[in-house]
Amino acid sequence: MSDLSPEPTAEPRILYEDEWLIAVDKPAGLLVHPSWIAPAKTPHLVGWLRERYPDEKIHTVHRLDRATSGIILFARNKETAHKLQTAFAEREVDKTYLCVARGWIEEAGEIDYALSHIHDRIADAKADPDKPPQDAITTYKPLARVELPIPVGKYPVARYCLVEVRPKTGRKHQIRRHMKHIFHPLVGDTKHGEGRHNRLFREELGLHRLLLMATELEMKHPETGEMLKIQAPVADDVARIFDSFGWQGLYPN
Repeated sequence: MSDLSPEPTAEPRILYEDEWLIAVDKPAGLLVHPSWIAPAKTPHLVGWLRERYPDEKIHTVHRLDRATSGIILFARNKETAHKLQTAFAEREVDKTYLCVARGWIEEAGEIDYALSHIHDRIADAKADPDKPPQDAITTYKPLARVELPIPVGKYPVARYCLVEVRPKTGRKHQIRRHMKHIFHPLVGDTKHGEGRHNRLFREELGLHRLLLMATELEMKHPETGEMLKIQAPVADDVARIFDSFGWQGLYPN
């Protein structure tokens, strides 16, 4: 599945809500906002929320790529939205992702590698396309691995790794670009991944999506001050593949 796939893999669902916040489990393939890259009537999460909460103005406070599934937060008033945006900007929100990477990663580590801005000629029309790279830090920890008896290129088998990833900064496509930087691109990534492995998962395993999922978010509640921890399960089609790899118990469900 490319980032431009018009078909979400499931319906969104509410993970948590109170009088200030809404946390949604966004399916892979669903846009967060209307976008110039998609037809005008393409479904998007903000539209879904407007239908569900017709008398409210819902505020977006951070982003999630179209191809990525999992937790995304919204605020129910402008003041809470500002507090949340500040918390994200000051790195006070802990985000955990699960992904499947090509190859076997032996040890946990940290990627500290500045990333250039990905300039969008329409969305970033007023931005400087030549601004210098920004600092970007991601920690990662391998959880499990699998070897499939399927040849890929010159190799007689295909190896993959389930990885827990925690981005400390929020650059565009940060996890995807950082994992490519350490030569372990993500499965299903049509922009930064490897086509042969994406094709293997499509043709052999029937999976047509990016294997990157925002599974946990932890922060201090912007209004009550209490610690808030939200988890999102992996989708059923992903869980089926993970279980076939022997990865039961290593992901939220």
